[in-house]
Amino acid sequence: MKKNLIGFAVASAFAFAASTASAAEVAYDGAWYALPGVNVMHADSDLEAEPRSVGGFLKFGKEISEHWDVQIGLSHNSADSDLQGVSGKYRQTLFGVDALYFFSRDKFRPFLLAGVGAGRNNVDYTSDVTGADLGDKKTSWMANVGFGAQYLFNENFGLQADLRQVWSRAEYAGSSGIIDTHTISNTYLNLGAIFRFGAPKPAPVVEPTPEPVAVAPEPEPVVEPAPAPVGPAEPAFEKVTLSSEVLFGFDKDNLKEEGKAKLNADVVEKMKAHPEVELVLITGHTDRIGDETYNQKLSERRANTVKQYLISQGIEESRLHAVGKGESEPVVECAGVRGKKAIECLQPNRRVVVEIEVQRASE
Repeated sequence: MKKNLIGFAVASAFAFAASTASAAEVAYDGAWYALPGVNVMHADSDLEAEPRSVGGFLKFGKEISEHWDVQIGLSHNSADSDLQGVSGKYRQTLFGVDALYFFSRDKFRPFLLAGVGAGRNNVDYTSDVTGADLGDKKTSWMANVGFGAQYLFNENFGLQADLRQVWSRAEYAGSSGIIDTHTISNTYLNLGAIFRFGAPKPAPVVEPTPEPVAVAPEPEPVVEPAPAPVGPAEPAFEKVTLSSEVLFGFDKDNLKEEGKAKLNADVVEKMKAHPEVELVLITGHTDRIGDETYNQKLSERRANTVKQYLISQGIEESRLHAVGKGESEPVVECAGVRGKKAIECLQPNRRVVVEIEVQRASE
């Protein structure tokens, strides 16, 4: 059973390496983060060590794509011997690289993990009766699998917890009394603080410059009977385009205070001043970075969040129509641009548009 699980850990790590090659084709530029924390180790029962001991770790991580992170770092723990008539400590130091698969990039982010690296096991046991050494130092491969979750309180800080099984090789005297090499399996519960940095900053709102349109010479006027009026001569107010970075937090669909103030000034006041506007269309848009289905759902959530806020400010629900268009209607393409430059270039696509859909004809 142990060999099967170890094989799974190694295979998962190599599968991640293959996935990053395709992920590099997507213009995704996530944050780096530091991850210091504490761990609780439950040592393999064959080691005859105290069942629970507290240690620590320091890791660094990178958000590679919409679903993948990679983390690299060190951890350490030690436990006293639990054998009667035996003194000393068992110490384990691990250095490894973990691949984390995330099911969500919301505030709460559950994940699975697999990793490989090196482990140093020091079984420093001595018999109280004979003074003989009952263990030795051993550096070997290390593999681990587990599951956990992150929770981000804001764009810069969060927490991570995970439970993992760690395999490596150690030298100690088993039931035969002779020091030999054994495969051991320790269980770790890790809790750390996430300090994110290097995330892309929102770029200022830049409205695309319309292409110049050639105007053909006007033909000679033809006198036609004036048509009957079918609607207002002019819209009560112009279409409003609001940057998603102004309205929402990073990868969020809840309004910021700055966004609420912008909606009050640009939409709420105008709709209250113009009751002849019977229906407005609220359309959420995203850029092309990330998963298309995820972007579609995010655009729908953001459009509905704006709708619900307008209702809370006294605008009748019957006057509001919210839809999400995802990444399907870009205003800029940024072909051939990647990484941070792509995120900045595509900023105009991340927007919410409010425009008049139905307006009563003037009396």
